[in-house]
Amino acid sequence: MNRTRIESGIEPAKPPKDARIAAIQMISTPRVEDNLRAAAALIAEAAAQGAELAALPEYFPIMGRDADKFAASERDGNGPIQEFLAATARRHGIWLVGGSLPLAADVPGKVRNTCLVFDPQGARAARYDKIHLFGFQKGEERYDERATIEPGRQPVTFAAPFGRVGLSICYDLRFPELFRALGEIDLLVLPAAFTEVTGRAHWEILLRARAIENQCYVLASAQGGVHENRRETHGNSMLIDPWGEVIARHAKGEAVVAGELAHARLAEVRATLPALSHRVLEHENDR
Repeated sequence: MNRTRIESGIEPAKPPKDARIAAIQMISTPRVEDNLRAAAALIAEAAAQGAELAALPEYFPIMGRDADKFAASERDGNGPIQEFLAATARRHGIWLVGGSLPLAADVPGKVRNTCLVFDPQGARAARYDKIHLFGFQKGEERYDERATIEPGRQPVTFAAPFGRVGLSICYDLRFPELFRALGEIDLLVLPAAFTEVTGRAHWEILLRARAIENQCYVLASAQGGVHENRRETHGNSMLIDPWGEVIARHAKGEAVVAGELAHARLAEVRATLPALSHRVLEHENDR
């Protein structure tokens, strides 16, 4: 795996400040305009609750057939979904993690599953393309993202006043080497659209494991309900602290899930059990 790309952002003060952060849960439709309206209302609610960062779920602007995804795809840097994210971040003066959206790929007939981050001025601060592509088959339920998605290649972090933030998307959650490659981070953001079957079995367990082993906060923003194409997503958006404790959660339906990122808690966990400093196997990101 390539060395982690550190995107633009505001380098945090020393020490970084605490912040209120929020995961936004949606049940997106195949219609972009409807989804943008729903996202706008939920982001406004998060900002009204004092959130300085809000994270949307995977494919927040479009959940439907592959044809819908291709029809809604945009060129990097140009399109109504990207304009919405930039304008909404600027309007509320928050960091906005845009879940994921389909962007044009280099390979014909495919798209990138891309997470874009915008700062409080509406400037783009980071781009992460989903690296691990979901494949699953059980009975009549079948998914193969490799058929339509071109994978990303690089882990990505960005700096904000409240610390260093690592990005990931959904199926990435199952691959701990990705999160080790991010280095020491204060917050991991994971937009997702976990299926009900896999989510019921593994979602919370994996999220808590990533928080514990990386001694960081994890903010997971999910799709959560039955969509118009009858796909059911697991929901359970949550915020987890670096000890693995769930601070806030919402099971199903649209919601804002908010809580505090506290640097005293990060320092306490890392001092009590300094596992990050006890690592002995070299990783290319350490060289």
